[in-house]
Amino acid sequence: MTMEATRSVNLRSAGTYVALILAAICTVFPFLLMVVVSLKPRGIGNIFQMLNLDGISLASYDKILGSADVWTWTFNSLVYSVVSVVLVLLFSSMAGYAFAKKRFPGKEAMFWTFLAMLMVPTQVTLIPLFILLSWFNGIDTYWGLIIPTVANAQSIFLMRQFIAGIPDELIEAARIDGAGEWRIFWQIILPQTGPIMATMGTFVFLWHWNDFLWPLLVAQSDATRTLTVGLASLQSEQVNTSEIMAGTTLSFVPTFIVFLLLQRFFVRSIMTSGLK
Repeated sequence: MTMEATRSVNLRSAGTYVALILAAICTVFPFLLMVVVSLKPRGIGNIFQMLNLDGISLASYDKILGSADVWTWTFNSLVYSVVSVVLVLLFSSMAGYAFAKKRFPGKEAMFWTFLAMLMVPTQVTLIPLFILLSWFNGIDTYWGLIIPTVANAQSIFLMRQFIAGIPDELIEAARIDGAGEWRIFWQIILPQTGPIMATMGTFVFLWHWNDFLWPLLVAQSDATRTLTVGLASLQSEQVNTSEIMAGTTLSFVPTFIVFLLLQRFFVRSIMTSGLK
């Protein structure tokens, strides 16, 4: 390689690194600003005072953690997110197994019709779902908050694609040994879907933990209100901005922990999909 070609490659690499660094700064800066505002109850004045360590205090965190409503909202968010993850993964894996390995009339038409739900914006279905829940007295209840989110077309599609790559010989060998459909599903299929289950579990948890619009409609009291809706309601009560930012910072911690714990499965899922 000539010197000019080497210089051109180095310039392209340097340009790529500069672009990535700028993108990282733009991504991290809002989180940094959120933390700084939460630590300065008196405000930061202007953007250049962020680096000034004077006035840093944990008073906002003390007030937020001392509020019983915040703990109730956090518990509701955990129930909403964790139960939804369990149900979505269970039903998605079952549907994915049926669409990938079973034969029944109308399978392809049913699958692509169900997949067409991805083309429908969520906002379009909010009013019909709300009316339907009101008929069954599901407003302001846990089950009314969770059940409508269980049918996840994207999760079913990814499960079906992943399970389709599992060799049919494993299933046939299990049938020869006398295993029934439930045993095949629990002991053959599910253990093979660990990476995709972890990946979808991470996504579903993040979607539900950060969800705002649907809990805003359904959870109408503090008893069922989630953390995102509860923190937003504090703005109408003229709560200090630093306290709202402290609550927002604390709400970020569970999602960060979940990602750290499951990121290796996420990477493995991407590598496995690439090999297929």
